[in-house]
Amino acid sequence: MEGARMWDRSKVPGGDIAKAVWADLTEMPKHELEVGDPNPTCHPERNPLQAEHHSMDEVEAVAAHLKRSLENVVVELFSKAGAAAALANGPNALHQEDTLKVRWVEAYFPFTSPSWELEVFWQGDWLEILGCGVTKQDLYINAGIPNHIGWAFGLGLERVAMLLFSIPDIRLFWSRDERFLSQFTSIKNINRYKSFSRHPACYKDVAFWLRSSSSSAGGGLRSNAQDFHENDVMEIVREVGGDLVEDVRLVDEFQHPGSGRKSLCYRINYRSLERTLLNEEANEMHEHVRGQLVKKLGVELR
Repeated sequence: MEGARMWDRSKVPGGDIAKAVWADLTEMPKHELEVGDPNPTCHPERNPLQAEHHSMDEVEAVAAHLKRSLENVVVELFSKAGAAAALANGPNALHQEDTLKVRWVEAYFPFTSPSWELEVFWQGDWLEILGCGVTKQDLYINAGIPNHIGWAFGLGLERVAMLLFSIPDIRLFWSRDERFLSQFTSIKNINRYKSFSRHPACYKDVAFWLRSSSSSAGGGLRSNAQDFHENDVMEIVREVGGDLVEDVRLVDEFQHPGSGRKSLCYRINYRSLERTLLNEEANEMHEHVRGQLVKKLGVELR
């Protein structure tokens, strides 16, 4: 699910976008949820301001409006879902707002800057449920509305359903297994997913050095520590393994004390929903992943 909000400089009093956005924000409902947000609105390297188009005051206002809007969506969704689950399954069926843990983290997306992800703490780890940011001004310029400024977001409905129903594997949404489908026949109740027999996992690690800004190794465009984003790794793994990849996790990172180069190690869990995956099949996919990481990101395998 995607959405956006825009303001037109030519239609706000005095062309003062920041003032207009803050005024809109005061009309929005306030929630009581404590949200983690430790980073500054912009960072010159990690989360840059579009300085040629926006002032810092404008982006501070737009970011505050964006975050309040999406936080309200999350609070409303989980509050109503919690009430429905409690009615159907008892008061401990789903965490309520007072136990919900939410945080903002910096992110990279090609059409927004600065950008963020909203994560929810689930099953002992943080799960991203949406990405958002201040819309790249080039999009408005190319669309013939250069006076506009705004924000945009994309929400993963499957991720939200995973949280609400305690579903551990996103691939189950495409399963035709009746042991899964039969658990969600009611349109009124929110039931916790009950696990069933699964095929064994096959874990493979891939470790690599990020290229330093002065290095000429590798062929990728997003290969050094400044350009690297974890989403790039996830995308490559999913492109290669598809539905045979259950999970990808960062398990180790190291910075060389002499050169300052950074090394990362990701653990990939290959597992089929339908059959036992052969180790030879997993090895073949894993070698393809390793090759694509070098080709597309310019990393140096360890």
